Amino acid sequence: MVMAQSLFMTLKAADPVVEIDVLAPGWSLPILQRMPEVRRGIAMPLGHGEFGLGQRWRLGRDLAREGYDQAIVLPGSLKSALAPFFAGIPRRTGFRGEMRYGLLNDMRALDKQRLPMTVQRFVALGLGADAAQPPATPTPRLRADPANCARLRQQFGLAAERPAVAFMPGAEYGPAKQWPLRHYGELARLLVAQGRQVWVLGSGKDQAAGDEIAALGGSGVHNLCGRTQLADAVDLLDAAVAAVTNDSGLMHVAAALDKPLVAIYGSSTPDHTPPLSRQAQSVYLGLECSPCFKRTCPLGHTRCLTEISPVNILIKLNNILSGS
Repeated sequence: MVMAQSLFMTLKAADPVVEIDVLAPGWSLPILQRMPEVRRGIAMPLGHGEFGLGQRWRLGRDLAREGYDQAIVLPGSLKSALAPFFAGIPRRTGFRGEMRYGLLNDMRALDKQRLPMTVQRFVALGLGADAAQPPATPTPRLRADPANCARLRQQFGLAAERPAVAFMPGAEYGPAKQWPLRHYGELARLLVAQGRQVWVLGSGKDQAAGDEIAALGGSGVHNLCGRTQLADAVDLLDAAVAAVTNDSGLMHVAAALDKPLVAIYGSSTPDHTPPLSRQAQSVYLGLECSPCFKRTCPLGHTRCLTEISPVNILIKLNNILSGS
């Protein structure tokens, strides 16, 4: 969703009065509310993987009343193209995917060599089919709410005088994208010794991971996993001086807030989904078995992550913060 903001910015640059609505999972709507280019977010009534033909037809008929001129379909699935078709939207743009002939009438061939990055593919769909490739990709920029951040500081007892480094240890995709928790814990201990505090951010699924990091890092580590909403995480990240993260959604949020950032890659690669910020550094060992894009390490060792040491990350983080 954060990478899609580059598309929204491209559309606004081409036509400043264009009105952009985004059909998306309900959990992502707080991110859309932080994008000035988006008029409104519309909650998708179906969960991930659900086909729900009848619901998609009813959704399409609801969308038809809005009189949209164009639908840009970012996912490559057949089902994602159904609602715009049922809505009768005149121009339905997307890449060739799962038997979408007829559902899309502005279908593009995806050249993965010319468009290796996901953000490039998104932006390309907002341009003419004959536009120069790869396209320029505006850098996402989310808005933060300082008043909400002040409320959160008070609620969780987060000291304003100690600079905070945010940790995002979650990896929804699987453990092959998750830097070891013991490494996060050791890094937290080192940062606290430098006079910093650590905020561990994530969903309720990450609460146990946050507890482990807090136990290893000691006093000065605050586990906020499962205690905040997504919009809260945006505001806390904006208040942090830096972030350390796996390849995850919150990584892209931190980048879109222009935070100094160290992003750790394991089974994935920054070649496809890098953090879109000049203040970000990606750490990727590029082993002979990488990238495998697997959820769990097929070789059982996860060396691509375990061999990235906390001291190495601390050095990179301190270099970013010092501007060297």
